[in-house]
Amino acid sequence: MEKQWWKEAVVYQIYPRSFNDSNGDGIGDLRGIIEKIDYLEQLGVDAVWLNPIYKSPNDDNGYDISDYRAIMDEFGTMEDLEELMSLLKARDMKIIMDLVINHTSDEHYWFKESAKSKDNPYRDYYVWKDGKNASPPNNWKSFFGGSVWEYDKKTDQYYLHLFSKKQPDLNWENKKVREELYEMINWWLEKGIDGFRLDVINLISKNQDFPDGKEGGLCGHEHFANGPRVHEFIQEMAENTYNNYDAMTVGETPFVDKDEAIKFVKEERQEFSMIIPFEHVEFDKKGAWENISQWELKELKDLMTEWQYKLQQNNGWTSLYFCNHDQPRIVSRYGDDGKYRKESAKMLGTLLHTLRGTPFIYQGEEIGMTNISFNSLADFDDIETRGYLNDLKEKGEMSKEEMLEIANYRSRDNARTPMHWDDSKFAGFSNVEPWIKMNDNYPEINVEKDLQSEDSVFKYYQQLIALRKEYPVFVYGKYKLLLEADPNVYTYLREGEENNLLVMLNFSDQPVKIDLQNELEIENAELLLNNYNYEPEFSLEPQLKPYEARMYLF
Repeated sequence: MEKQWWKEAVVYQIYPRSFNDSNGDGIGDLRGIIEKIDYLEQLGVDAVWLNPIYKSPNDDNGYDISDYRAIMDEFGTMEDLEELMSLLKARDMKIIMDLVINHTSDEHYWFKESAKSKDNPYRDYYVWKDGKNASPPNNWKSFFGGSVWEYDKKTDQYYLHLFSKKQPDLNWENKKVREELYEMINWWLEKGIDGFRLDVINLISKNQDFPDGKEGGLCGHEHFANGPRVHEFIQEMAENTYNNYDAMTVGETPFVDKDEAIKFVKEERQEFSMIIPFEHVEFDKKGAWENISQWELKELKDLMTEWQYKLQQNNGWTSLYFCNHDQPRIVSRYGDDGKYRKESAKMLGTLLHTLRGTPFIYQGEEIGMTNISFNSLADFDDIETRGYLNDLKEKGEMSKEEMLEIANYRSRDNARTPMHWDDSKFAGFSNVEPWIKMNDNYPEINVEKDLQSEDSVFKYYQQLIALRKEYPVFVYGKYKLLLEADPNVYTYLREGEENNLLVMLNFSDQPVKIDLQNELEIENAELLLNNYNYEPEFSLEPQLKPYEARMYLF
Protein backbone atom coordinates (compact mmCIF):
# COMPACT_ATOMS: atom_id res chain seq x y z
CA MET A 1 0.00 0.00 0.00
CA GLU A 2 1.26 3.44 -0.95
CA LYS A 3 2.24 5.69 1.95
CA GLN A 4 0.56 9.10 2.08
CA TRP A 5 0.67 11.96 4.58
CA TRP A 6 -3.11 11.92 4.90
CA LYS A 7 -3.10 8.27 5.95
CA GLU A 8 -0.69 9.05 8.77
CA ALA A 9 -2.43 12.27 9.85
CA VAL A 10 -4.81 12.89 12.74
CA VAL A 11 -7.37 15.52 11.74
CA TYR A 12 -9.02 17.97 14.15
CA GLN A 13 -12.41 19.28 13.06
CA ILE A 14 -13.32 22.85 14.00
CA TYR A 15 -16.85 24.21 13.86
CA PRO A 16 -15.77 27.86 13.78
CA ARG A 17 -19.05 29.30 15.06
CA SER A 18 -18.66 27.36 18.32
CA PHE A 19 -14.89 27.12 18.82
CA ASN A 20 -13.63 30.44 20.21
CA ASP A 21 -14.99 33.99 20.06
CA SER A 22 -12.23 36.60 19.80
CA ASN A 23 -14.29 39.76 19.37
CA GLY A 24 -17.10 39.42 21.92
CA ASP A 25 -20.10 38.96 19.63
CA GLY A 26 -20.99 35.48 20.92
CA ILE A 27 -19.88 33.82 17.68
CA GLY A 28 -16.62 31.95 17.16
CA ASP A 29 -14.33 33.28 14.43
CA LEU A 30 -11.03 32.84 12.60
CA ARG A 31 -9.03 34.95 15.04
CA GLY A 32 -10.48 32.78 17.78
CA ILE A 33 -8.93 29.76 16.06
CA ILE A 34 -5.62 31.62 15.73
CA GLU A 35 -5.67 32.17 19.51
CA LYS A 36 -5.89 28.39 20.06
CA ILE A 37 -3.15 27.15 17.72
CA ASP A 38 -0.91 26.37 20.71
CA TYR A 39 -3.67 24.12 22.03
CA LEU A 40 -3.92 22.24 18.72
CA GLU A 41 -0.16 21.79 18.63
CA GLN A 42 -0.16 20.57 22.23
CA LEU A 43 -2.78 17.95 21.37
CA GLY A 44 -0.55 16.77 18.53
CA VAL A 45 -2.89 16.86 15.54
CA ASP A 46 -1.56 17.09 11.98
CA ALA A 47 -4.39 18.80 10.12
CA VAL A 48 -7.34 21.08 10.82
CA TRP A 49 -10.64 20.80 8.97
CA LEU A 50 -12.77 23.94 9.06
CA ASN A 51 -16.52 23.78 8.58
CA PRO A 52 -17.67 26.35 5.96
CA ILE A 53 -16.37 29.87 6.47
CA TYR A 54 -17.48 31.24 3.11
CA LYS A 55 -19.88 34.14 2.70
CA SER A 56 -23.35 32.87 3.56
CA PRO A 57 -26.75 34.07 4.81
CA ASN A 58 -26.52 31.22 7.34
CA ASP A 59 -29.76 29.40 6.69
CA ASP A 60 -27.89 26.15 7.36
CA ASN A 61 -24.93 27.52 9.34
CA GLY A 62 -22.71 28.16 6.36
CA TYR A 63 -23.66 25.20 4.18
CA ASP A 64 -25.59 27.67 2.03
CA ILE A 65 -22.82 29.55 0.24
CA SER A 66 -23.46 32.86 -1.51
CA ASP A 67 -19.81 33.52 -2.50
CA TYR A 68 -17.15 30.79 -2.66
CA ARG A 69 -14.26 33.28 -2.73
CA ALA A 70 -15.22 35.49 0.22
CA ILE A 71 -15.26 34.95 4.01
CA MET A 72 -18.40 35.23 6.14
CA ASP A 73 -18.37 38.60 7.92
CA GLU A 74 -18.99 36.97 11.31
CA PHE A 75 -15.83 34.89 10.94
CA GLY A 76 -13.44 37.63 9.85
CA THR A 77 -11.55 38.38 6.66
CA MET A 78 -9.53 36.64 3.98
CA GLU A 79 -6.44 38.14 5.65
CA ASP A 80 -7.42 36.36 8.88
CA LEU A 81 -7.67 33.06 7.01
CA GLU A 82 -4.31 33.61 5.30
CA GLU A 83 -2.72 34.33 8.67
CA LEU A 84 -4.26 31.17 10.12
CA MET A 85 -2.96 29.13 7.18
CA SER A 86 0.52 30.58 7.59
CA LEU A 87 0.62 29.92 11.34
CA LEU A 88 -0.60 26.34 10.91
CA LYS A 89 1.96 25.61 8.20
CA ALA A 90 4.73 27.03 10.39
CA ARG A 91 3.87 24.25 12.86
CA ASP A 92 3.59 21.53 10.22
CA MET A 93 -0.19 21.44 10.34
CA LYS A 94 -2.31 21.20 7.20
CA ILE A 95 -5.59 23.01 6.60
CA ILE A 96 -8.63 21.34 5.04
CA MET A 97 -11.61 23.36 3.80
CA ASP A 98 -15.23 22.28 3.62
CA LEU A 99 -16.40 22.30 -0.01
CA VAL A 100 -20.16 22.54 -0.62
CA ILE A 101 -20.83 22.06 -4.33
CA ASN A 102 -24.02 20.01 -4.51
CA HIS A 103 -25.92 23.24 -3.86
CA THR A 104 -25.44 26.95 -3.21
CA SER A 105 -27.41 29.58 -1.34
CA ASP A 106 -30.40 31.09 -3.12
CA GLU A 107 -28.54 34.36 -2.53
CA HIS A 108 -25.63 33.28 -4.74
CA TYR A 109 -25.28 35.43 -7.87
CA TRP A 110 -25.87 32.39 -10.09
CA PHE A 111 -29.23 31.60 -8.51
CA LYS A 112 -30.43 35.19 -8.38
CA GLU A 113 -29.79 35.35 -12.13
CA SER A 114 -31.24 31.89 -12.70
CA ALA A 115 -34.51 32.87 -11.03
CA LYS A 116 -35.03 35.97 -13.19
CA SER A 117 -36.42 34.23 -16.28
CA LYS A 118 -36.52 30.94 -18.15
CA ASP A 119 -34.17 32.28 -20.83
CA ASN A 120 -31.57 33.73 -18.45
CA PRO A 121 -28.02 32.42 -19.23
CA TYR A 122 -27.83 31.06 -15.66
CA ARG A 123 -31.22 29.31 -15.74
CA ASP A 124 -29.62 25.94 -16.43
CA TYR A 125 -27.14 26.30 -13.56
CA TYR A 126 -29.90 24.86 -11.34
CA VAL A 127 -32.62 22.23 -11.73
CA TRP A 128 -35.95 23.76 -12.81
CA LYS A 129 -38.99 21.65 -13.71
CA ASP A 130 -42.65 22.08 -14.57
CA GLY A 131 -45.13 20.80 -12.03
CA LYS A 132 -47.60 17.97 -12.54
CA ASN A 133 -51.29 18.77 -12.18
CA ALA A 134 -50.58 21.78 -9.97
CA SER A 135 -48.28 19.63 -7.82
CA PRO A 136 -44.49 19.27 -7.57
CA PRO A 137 -42.67 17.31 -10.33
CA ASN A 138 -42.30 14.24 -8.10
CA ASN A 139 -42.67 13.00 -4.51
CA TRP A 140 -39.03 13.27 -3.38
CA LYS A 141 -38.53 14.36 0.22
CA SER A 142 -35.94 16.80 1.54
CA PHE A 143 -33.30 15.92 4.12
CA PHE A 144 -34.78 18.74 6.20
CA GLY A 145 -38.43 17.66 5.84
CA GLY A 146 -41.08 18.40 3.25
CA SER A 147 -40.78 18.34 -0.55
CA VAL A 148 -37.51 18.90 -2.42
CA TRP A 149 -39.38 21.23 -4.80
CA GLU A 150 -40.05 24.93 -4.26
CA TYR A 151 -42.54 26.68 -6.52
CA ASP A 152 -41.48 29.95 -8.14
CA LYS A 153 -44.54 31.99 -9.06
CA LYS A 154 -42.59 34.38 -11.30
CA THR A 155 -41.50 31.72 -13.80
CA ASP A 156 -44.21 29.13 -13.02
CA GLN A 157 -41.68 26.36 -12.37
CA TYR A 158 -40.24 24.47 -9.43
CA TYR A 159 -36.56 24.35 -8.44
CA LEU A 160 -34.90 21.39 -6.73
CA HIS A 161 -33.44 21.61 -3.20
CA LEU A 162 -32.45 18.39 -1.45
CA PHE A 163 -31.93 20.43 1.72
CA SER A 164 -33.44 23.81 2.68
CA LYS A 165 -35.42 25.79 0.12
CA LYS A 166 -32.62 28.35 0.47
CA GLN A 167 -30.15 25.70 -0.79
CA PRO A 168 -31.00 25.10 -4.46
CA ASP A 169 -29.17 22.18 -6.06
CA LEU A 170 -26.67 22.92 -8.80
CA ASN A 171 -27.22 21.25 -12.16
CA TRP A 172 -24.08 19.16 -12.63
CA GLU A 173 -25.35 18.04 -16.05
CA ASN A 174 -24.40 21.55 -17.23
CA LYS A 175 -20.73 21.55 -18.22
CA LYS A 176 -20.46 25.31 -17.56
CA VAL A 177 -21.39 24.72 -13.91
CA ARG A 178 -18.70 22.08 -13.56
CA GLU A 179 -16.07 24.29 -15.18
CA GLU A 180 -16.92 27.22 -12.88
CA LEU A 181 -16.64 24.96 -9.84
CA TYR A 182 -13.30 23.50 -10.97
CA GLU A 183 -11.91 26.98 -11.48
CA MET A 184 -12.96 27.91 -7.93
CA ILE A 185 -11.44 24.73 -6.47
CA ASN A 186 -8.12 25.43 -8.19
CA TRP A 187 -8.21 29.01 -6.89
CA TRP A 188 -8.26 27.67 -3.33
CA LEU A 189 -5.59 25.05 -4.00
CA GLU A 190 -3.32 27.74 -5.46
CA LYS A 191 -3.93 29.78 -2.31
CA GLY A 192 -2.38 26.93 -0.31
CA ILE A 193 -5.30 24.85 0.97
CA ASP A 194 -4.18 21.25 1.59
CA GLY A 195 -7.43 19.57 0.67
CA PHE A 196 -11.20 19.43 0.97
CA ARG A 197 -13.99 17.69 2.79
CA LEU A 198 -16.65 17.51 0.07
CA ASP A 199 -20.15 17.90 1.46
CA VAL A 200 -22.79 15.32 0.34
CA ILE A 201 -20.74 14.90 -2.82
CA ASN A 202 -22.43 11.67 -3.96
CA LEU A 203 -25.71 13.55 -4.49
CA ILE A 204 -24.46 15.60 -7.46
CA SER A 205 -25.85 13.22 -10.12
CA LYS A 206 -29.63 12.82 -10.26
CA ASN A 207 -31.73 10.45 -12.35
CA GLN A 208 -32.67 12.81 -15.18
CA ASP A 209 -36.11 11.21 -15.59
CA PHE A 210 -36.92 12.43 -12.06
CA PRO A 211 -39.28 9.51 -11.32
CA ASP A 212 -41.28 9.20 -8.11
CA GLY A 213 -39.43 7.55 -5.24
CA LYS A 214 -40.42 4.69 -2.99
CA GLU A 215 -42.41 5.85 0.01
CA GLY A 216 -40.78 5.38 3.42
CA GLY A 217 -37.43 6.63 4.69
CA LEU A 218 -36.06 9.54 2.67
CA CYS A 219 -38.34 9.20 -0.33
CA GLY A 220 -36.49 9.46 -3.64
CA HIS A 221 -32.95 8.95 -2.39
CA GLU A 222 -32.53 5.97 -4.72
CA HIS A 223 -32.78 8.49 -7.59
CA PHE A 224 -30.52 11.25 -6.25
CA ALA A 225 -27.82 9.43 -4.24
CA ASN A 226 -25.01 7.68 -6.16
CA GLY A 227 -26.65 8.71 -9.43
CA PRO A 228 -25.80 7.51 -12.95
CA ARG A 229 -22.97 9.98 -13.61
CA VAL A 230 -21.60 10.48 -10.10
CA HIS A 231 -18.27 8.71 -10.70
CA GLU A 232 -17.85 10.31 -14.11
CA PHE A 233 -18.32 13.76 -12.55
CA ILE A 234 -15.97 13.06 -9.64
CA GLN A 235 -13.23 11.65 -11.86
CA GLU A 236 -13.51 14.66 -14.14
CA MET A 237 -13.31 16.99 -11.14
CA ALA A 238 -10.31 15.12 -9.70
CA GLU A 239 -8.43 15.22 -13.01
CA ASN A 240 -9.04 18.94 -13.39
CA THR A 241 -8.34 19.99 -9.80
CA TYR A 242 -7.02 18.25 -6.69
CA ASN A 243 -5.29 15.28 -8.31
CA ASN A 244 -2.77 17.81 -9.65
CA TYR A 245 -1.80 18.68 -6.06
CA ASP A 246 -0.66 16.74 -3.00
CA ALA A 247 -4.14 17.17 -1.57
CA MET A 248 -6.33 15.25 0.85
CA THR A 249 -9.94 14.72 -0.24
CA VAL A 250 -12.69 13.43 2.04
CA GLY A 251 -16.01 12.71 0.36
CA GLU A 252 -19.11 12.85 2.56
CA THR A 253 -21.31 10.10 1.16
CA PRO A 254 -24.72 9.37 2.68
CA PHE A 255 -26.46 6.20 1.42
CA VAL A 256 -23.14 4.53 0.58
CA ASP A 257 -22.49 0.99 1.71
CA LYS A 258 -19.10 -0.70 1.79
CA ASP A 259 -19.41 -2.02 -1.78
CA GLU A 260 -20.27 1.36 -3.25
CA ALA A 261 -17.53 2.95 -1.11
CA ILE A 262 -14.82 1.07 -3.01
CA LYS A 263 -15.72 2.94 -6.18
CA PHE A 264 -14.99 6.23 -4.42
CA VAL A 265 -11.76 5.32 -2.60
CA LYS A 266 -9.96 2.51 -4.39
CA GLU A 267 -6.54 4.04 -5.03
CA GLU A 268 -6.43 3.07 -8.69
CA ARG A 269 -9.67 4.98 -9.39
CA GLN A 270 -8.21 8.31 -8.19
CA GLU A 271 -11.51 9.78 -6.96
CA PHE A 272 -11.10 10.56 -3.23
CA SER A 273 -8.46 9.91 -0.57
CA MET A 274 -11.23 8.64 1.70
CA ILE A 275 -14.93 8.97 2.40
CA ILE A 276 -17.11 9.70 5.41
CA PRO A 277 -19.29 6.60 5.87
CA PHE A 278 -22.58 6.73 7.77
CA GLU A 279 -23.63 3.19 8.62
CA HIS A 280 -21.82 3.04 11.96
CA VAL A 281 -23.45 6.27 13.20
CA GLU A 282 -26.91 5.48 11.87
CA PHE A 283 -27.43 1.83 12.71
CA ASP A 284 -29.28 2.82 15.90
CA LYS A 285 -31.97 4.71 13.94
CA LYS A 286 -33.76 1.61 12.66
CA GLY A 287 -35.34 3.38 9.75
CA ALA A 288 -36.44 6.76 11.05
CA TRP A 289 -35.02 9.82 12.81
CA GLU A 290 -37.62 9.57 15.58
CA ASN A 291 -36.93 5.92 16.34
CA ILE A 292 -34.65 5.64 19.36
CA SER A 293 -33.69 2.00 19.64
CA GLN A 294 -31.42 -0.06 21.82
CA TRP A 295 -28.25 -1.00 20.01
CA GLU A 296 -25.95 -3.97 20.50
CA LEU A 297 -22.17 -4.06 20.33
CA LYS A 298 -22.26 -7.13 18.07
CA GLU A 299 -24.02 -5.10 15.38
CA LEU A 300 -21.50 -2.25 15.65
CA LYS A 301 -18.56 -4.69 15.55
CA ASP A 302 -19.97 -6.42 12.48
CA LEU A 303 -20.44 -3.12 10.67
CA MET A 304 -16.98 -1.79 11.50
CA THR A 305 -15.37 -5.10 10.61
CA GLU A 306 -17.15 -5.45 7.29
CA TRP A 307 -15.89 -1.98 6.30
CA GLN A 308 -12.38 -2.66 7.57
CA TYR A 309 -12.07 -5.93 5.64
CA LYS A 310 -13.67 -4.59 2.44
CA LEU A 311 -11.40 -1.54 2.24
CA GLN A 312 -8.34 -3.54 3.24
CA GLN A 313 -8.94 -6.10 0.50
CA ASN A 314 -9.58 -3.47 -2.16
CA ASN A 315 -6.78 -1.01 -1.48
CA GLY A 316 -9.16 1.65 -0.19
CA TRP A 317 -9.07 4.09 2.72
CA THR A 318 -11.61 5.69 5.02
CA SER A 319 -12.05 8.34 7.69
CA LEU A 320 -12.49 7.19 11.29
CA TYR A 321 -14.98 9.23 13.26
CA PHE A 322 -17.84 9.09 15.71
CA CYS A 323 -18.42 12.80 16.30
CA ASN A 324 -18.82 15.72 13.94
CA HIS A 325 -21.06 18.76 13.50
CA ASP A 326 -23.90 16.49 12.29
CA GLN A 327 -23.74 13.84 15.02
CA PRO A 328 -24.63 13.83 18.73
CA ARG A 329 -21.76 13.48 21.20
CA ILE A 330 -20.43 9.94 21.12
CA VAL A 331 -19.84 9.53 24.86
CA SER A 332 -23.57 10.15 25.40
CA ARG A 333 -24.50 7.79 22.60
CA TYR A 334 -22.17 4.77 22.66
CA GLY A 335 -20.54 5.36 26.05
CA ASP A 336 -21.64 6.46 29.54
CA ASP A 337 -21.78 10.22 30.08
CA GLY A 338 -22.36 9.80 33.81
CA LYS A 339 -20.35 7.59 36.18
CA TYR A 340 -17.93 6.33 33.52
CA ARG A 341 -17.70 9.43 31.33
CA LYS A 342 -13.90 9.65 31.34
CA GLU A 343 -13.35 5.91 31.02
CA SER A 344 -15.82 5.46 28.17
CA ALA A 345 -14.61 8.60 26.36
CA LYS A 346 -11.07 7.20 26.46
CA MET A 347 -12.25 3.75 25.38
CA LEU A 348 -14.08 5.18 22.37
CA GLY A 349 -11.03 7.30 21.56
CA THR A 350 -8.93 4.13 21.58
CA LEU A 351 -11.21 2.56 18.98
CA LEU A 352 -11.02 5.71 16.88
CA HIS A 353 -7.21 5.74 16.80
CA THR A 354 -6.48 2.04 16.40
CA LEU A 355 -8.65 1.04 13.44
CA ARG A 356 -7.35 1.22 9.88
CA GLY A 357 -8.04 4.70 8.50
CA THR A 358 -7.50 8.37 9.29
CA PRO A 359 -8.84 9.50 12.71
CA PHE A 360 -10.95 12.65 12.90
CA ILE A 361 -11.37 14.34 16.29
CA TYR A 362 -14.30 16.73 16.60
CA GLN A 363 -13.77 19.73 18.88
CA GLY A 364 -14.55 18.83 22.49
CA GLU A 365 -14.35 15.09 21.87
CA GLU A 366 -10.82 15.17 23.27
CA ILE A 367 -12.15 16.36 26.65
CA GLY A 368 -15.22 14.10 26.67
CA MET A 369 -17.92 16.72 26.04
CA THR A 370 -21.47 15.36 26.31
CA ASN A 371 -24.88 15.95 24.79
CA ILE A 372 -26.90 18.91 26.02
CA SER A 373 -30.51 18.69 27.21
CA PHE A 374 -32.78 21.48 26.04
CA ASN A 375 -35.90 22.18 28.10
CA SER A 376 -38.09 23.38 25.23
CA LEU A 377 -38.64 22.55 21.57
CA ALA A 378 -38.14 26.27 20.89
CA ASP A 379 -34.50 26.02 22.08
CA PHE A 380 -33.36 24.01 19.05
CA ASP A 381 -31.41 26.01 16.46
CA ASP A 382 -30.64 23.23 13.98
CA ILE A 383 -32.66 23.48 10.76
CA GLU A 384 -32.70 19.69 10.35
CA THR A 385 -34.08 19.14 13.86
CA ARG A 386 -36.73 21.81 13.35
CA GLY A 387 -37.76 20.20 10.07
CA TYR A 388 -38.21 16.77 11.65
CA LEU A 389 -40.07 18.24 14.62
CA ASN A 390 -42.46 20.05 12.26
CA ASP A 391 -43.15 16.75 10.48
CA LEU A 392 -43.84 15.05 13.83
CA LYS A 393 -46.16 17.88 14.90
CA GLU A 394 -48.12 17.54 11.66
CA LYS A 395 -48.54 13.79 12.24
CA GLY A 396 -49.84 14.58 15.72
CA GLU A 397 -48.87 11.19 17.11
CA MET A 398 -46.46 12.33 19.85
CA SER A 399 -46.58 14.54 22.89
CA LYS A 400 -44.21 17.50 23.24
CA GLU A 401 -42.36 15.59 25.95
CA GLU A 402 -41.77 12.63 23.61
CA MET A 403 -40.57 14.92 20.81
CA LEU A 404 -38.25 16.74 23.22
CA GLU A 405 -36.67 13.45 24.31
CA ILE A 406 -36.03 12.41 20.71
CA ALA A 407 -34.66 15.80 19.69
CA ASN A 408 -32.31 15.93 22.68
CA TYR A 409 -30.94 12.53 21.68
CA ARG A 410 -30.69 13.14 17.91
CA SER A 411 -30.18 16.86 17.35
CA ARG A 412 -27.10 18.21 15.61
CA ASP A 413 -27.21 21.01 18.20
CA ASN A 414 -25.57 18.54 20.62
CA ALA A 415 -22.31 18.95 18.72
CA ARG A 416 -22.68 22.67 18.12
CA THR A 417 -22.77 23.96 21.67
CA PRO A 418 -19.72 26.14 22.42
CA MET A 419 -16.33 24.64 23.24
CA HIS A 420 -15.55 24.46 26.97
CA TRP A 421 -12.24 26.21 27.60
CA ASP A 422 -12.51 26.86 31.35
CA ASP A 423 -15.03 27.18 34.20
CA SER A 424 -15.57 30.94 33.88
CA LYS A 425 -18.87 32.36 32.67
CA PHE A 426 -19.65 31.11 29.14
CA ALA A 427 -16.83 28.56 29.53
CA GLY A 428 -14.15 30.92 28.21
CA PHE A 429 -15.72 30.66 24.76
CA SER A 430 -16.92 34.26 24.83
CA ASN A 431 -17.48 37.13 27.26
CA VAL A 432 -21.11 37.47 26.15
CA GLU A 433 -24.08 35.14 25.72
CA PRO A 434 -23.16 32.68 22.91
CA TRP A 435 -25.21 32.28 19.74
CA ILE A 436 -26.49 28.93 21.03
CA LYS A 437 -27.16 27.67 24.55
CA MET A 438 -24.18 26.46 26.60
CA ASN A 439 -24.06 22.98 28.07
CA ASP A 440 -24.33 23.64 31.82
CA ASN A 441 -21.73 20.96 32.73
CA TYR A 442 -18.81 23.13 31.55
CA PRO A 443 -17.51 23.79 35.11
CA GLU A 444 -16.82 20.05 35.34
CA ILE A 445 -15.81 19.36 31.72
CA ASN A 446 -13.37 21.88 30.24
CA VAL A 447 -9.92 22.19 28.67
CA GLU A 448 -8.27 23.99 31.60
CA LYS A 449 -9.29 21.23 34.00
CA ASP A 450 -8.14 18.50 31.60
CA LEU A 451 -4.76 20.13 31.07
CA GLN A 452 -4.16 20.19 34.83
CA SER A 453 -5.13 16.54 35.40
CA GLU A 454 -2.81 13.66 34.60
CA ASP A 455 -5.80 11.32 34.26
CA SER A 456 -7.78 13.46 31.80
CA VAL A 457 -9.37 12.53 28.49
CA PHE A 458 -7.16 15.16 26.81
CA LYS A 459 -3.93 13.62 28.13
CA TYR A 460 -5.13 10.20 26.96
CA TYR A 461 -5.82 11.54 23.44
CA GLN A 462 -2.34 13.09 23.46
CA GLN A 463 -0.89 9.66 24.18
CA LEU A 464 -2.99 7.97 21.48
CA ILE A 465 -1.82 10.47 18.87
CA ALA A 466 1.83 10.17 19.95
CA LEU A 467 1.69 6.35 19.78
CA ARG A 468 0.17 6.49 16.33
CA LYS A 469 3.12 8.58 15.16
CA GLU A 470 5.63 6.25 16.79
CA TYR A 471 4.37 2.87 15.53
CA PRO A 472 3.56 2.37 11.81
CA VAL A 473 1.32 -0.59 12.70
CA PHE A 474 -1.35 1.91 13.84
CA VAL A 475 -1.56 3.26 10.29
CA TYR A 476 -0.51 0.48 7.94
CA GLY A 477 -1.18 -2.70 9.93
CA LYS A 478 -3.84 -5.12 8.73
CA TYR A 479 -7.04 -5.44 10.76
CA LYS A 480 -8.24 -8.78 12.17
CA LEU A 481 -11.28 -9.20 14.43
CA LEU A 482 -11.05 -11.48 17.48
CA LEU A 483 -13.87 -12.86 19.66
CA GLU A 484 -16.46 -11.98 17.06
CA ALA A 485 -19.44 -13.23 19.08
CA ASP A 486 -18.59 -11.53 22.39
CA PRO A 487 -21.52 -9.22 23.27
CA ASN A 488 -19.51 -6.87 25.53
CA VAL A 489 -15.94 -6.65 24.27
CA TYR A 490 -14.52 -5.45 20.95
CA THR A 491 -11.11 -7.09 20.48
CA TYR A 492 -8.92 -7.03 17.39
CA LEU A 493 -5.39 -7.17 16.02
CA ARG A 494 -3.49 -4.79 13.80
CA GLU A 495 -0.80 -6.86 12.10
CA GLY A 496 2.23 -4.88 10.95
CA GLU A 497 5.58 -5.54 9.33
CA GLU A 498 7.60 -4.76 12.47
CA ASN A 499 5.13 -5.58 15.24
CA ASN A 500 1.50 -6.31 16.03
CA LEU A 501 -1.04 -4.42 18.10
CA LEU A 502 -3.68 -6.09 20.26
CA VAL A 503 -6.66 -3.93 21.24
CA MET A 504 -9.22 -4.85 23.93
CA LEU A 505 -12.26 -2.63 24.51
CA ASN A 506 -14.98 -3.30 27.08
CA PHE A 507 -18.21 -1.56 26.00
CA SER A 508 -19.96 -2.68 29.19
CA ASP A 509 -20.45 -0.94 32.55
CA GLN A 510 -19.58 -4.24 34.24
CA PRO A 511 -16.27 -6.10 34.69
CA VAL A 512 -15.89 -8.67 31.91
CA LYS A 513 -13.52 -11.63 31.60
CA ILE A 514 -12.47 -12.79 28.13
CA ASP A 515 -10.50 -15.77 26.85
CA LEU A 516 -8.10 -15.30 23.94
CA GLN A 517 -6.28 -18.63 24.29
CA ASN A 518 -7.90 -20.05 21.16
CA GLU A 519 -7.28 -16.83 19.24
CA LEU A 520 -3.60 -16.05 19.94
CA GLU A 521 -0.39 -17.97 20.57
CA ILE A 522 1.73 -15.46 22.45
CA GLU A 523 3.13 -15.58 25.96
CA ASN A 524 3.86 -11.93 26.57
CA ALA A 525 3.24 -8.45 25.19
CA GLU A 526 4.10 -4.88 26.13
CA LEU A 527 1.31 -2.74 27.54
CA LEU A 528 1.28 0.47 25.47
CA LEU A 529 -1.70 2.19 27.05
CA ASN A 530 -4.80 1.62 29.13
CA ASN A 531 -7.44 3.99 30.40
CA TYR A 532 -7.24 3.19 34.10
CA ASN A 533 -4.46 4.19 36.50
CA TYR A 534 -2.82 0.78 36.81
CA GLU A 535 -0.59 -1.48 34.75
CA PRO A 536 -2.23 -4.86 34.23
CA GLU A 537 0.04 -7.78 33.48
CA PHE A 538 -0.44 -9.37 30.10
CA SER A 539 -2.82 -12.32 30.05
CA LEU A 540 -4.79 -14.20 27.43
CA GLU A 541 -7.57 -14.43 30.02
CA PRO A 542 -7.82 -10.85 31.25
CA GLN A 543 -10.60 -9.35 33.31
CA LEU A 544 -11.46 -5.91 32.00
CA LYS A 545 -12.89 -3.18 34.20
CA PRO A 546 -16.03 -1.28 33.10
CA TYR A 547 -15.30 0.52 29.81
CA GLU A 548 -11.66 -0.48 30.05
CA ALA A 549 -9.38 -0.14 27.02
CA ARG A 550 -6.01 -1.86 26.70
CA MET A 551 -3.42 -1.85 23.92
CA TYR A 552 -0.56 -4.34 23.77
CA LEU A 553 2.40 -4.45 21.38
CA PHE A 554 4.08 -7.75 20.44
